[in-house]
Amino acid sequence: MQIGMMGLGRMGYNMALRLMAGGHEVVAYDVNRDSVAALEAQGAVPASSVDDLVAKLKPPRAIWLMLPAAVTEGAVRDLSTRLSPDDIIIDGGNSNYRKAVDLAGELSTASIHFVDVGTSGGVWGKERGYCLMIGGDEAAVARLDPIFATLSPGGDPALSTAERGYFHCGPPGAGHFVKMIHNGIEYGMMAAFAEGLNVLKSANAGSVARKADAETSPLDEPQYYRYDFDVAGITEVWRHASVISSWLLDLTAAALAADPNLANYQGHVSDSGEGRWTLKAAIDTSVPVPVLSSALFGRFTSRGNDEFANKVLSAMRQAFGGHIERKPQEESH
Repeated sequence: MQIGMMGLGRMGYNMALRLMAGGHEVVAYDVNRDSVAALEAQGAVPASSVDDLVAKLKPPRAIWLMLPAAVTEGAVRDLSTRLSPDDIIIDGGNSNYRKAVDLAGELSTASIHFVDVGTSGGVWGKERGYCLMIGGDEAAVARLDPIFATLSPGGDPALSTAERGYFHCGPPGAGHFVKMIHNGIEYGMMAAFAEGLNVLKSANAGSVARKADAETSPLDEPQYYRYDFDVAGITEVWRHASVISSWLLDLTAAALAADPNLANYQGHVSDSGEGRWTLKAAIDTSVPVPVLSSALFGRFTSRGNDEFANKVLSAMRQAFGGHIERKPQEESH
């Protein structure tokens, strides 16, 4: 099947390679011409502009966008003005599902299909395949089945598509909605691993001398906190037959094996929006999500966004009790 690929970043480039390896013809476009040239060398048909991309695709066309959420909406509207009835635009990025609902409605007036595909698999997807959560009308989704089958992990065709790694979740917006919740859960799982490993890392607190003064809370029964754990070894053993074994744990164990202190990281954890949208959906539908909300707020904390709040706490303690603020290095000696 012929397909256009617009956006050749970390995900789009590897997805194009997987599609070509599966026998599909990829017409590739990116504002970065070096990326287009690199993919051309791998067998793709290069496009020098959006118009050139459209011209090199045979109607009815299918064009897959792998773009940042901030520019996707504008790119979809611009692209739609160059397309013909029955063409399909696929958004495989982490866009807000509400945008998918709105764009599908707009494009339907021109008889252009809009399919939203929540795509999970990261930089490993080229070899492992991608988990695809699909939203859109039945006809358009059915036409794209060969593409989805190639991008997914695959398996026996007698199995359901969900068992092979791709699933039509519902009408426009459904794919991005499911991916949004997927990423919200991902935040929570990551936070749980991070917090648990942090406790293990600090389990030697009983062997560290602490100051004895009014501003330093004593450690009760320090004899129970004298473990110098090999955290890398622990994450490795958890990978084997443990209830919490998972791909996230595999990746964590690999990172710790390479550098047990993770010295190359600053602990500044970004969020690309899906966690926020998950919380909004939970609030709108009155569904409690304390774990997912805590995980999102933890990311805000990692970026220093609680600094002023902590200064307020210190100011209040000093004001009501004359408590002198201690720096972290002053807690022990």
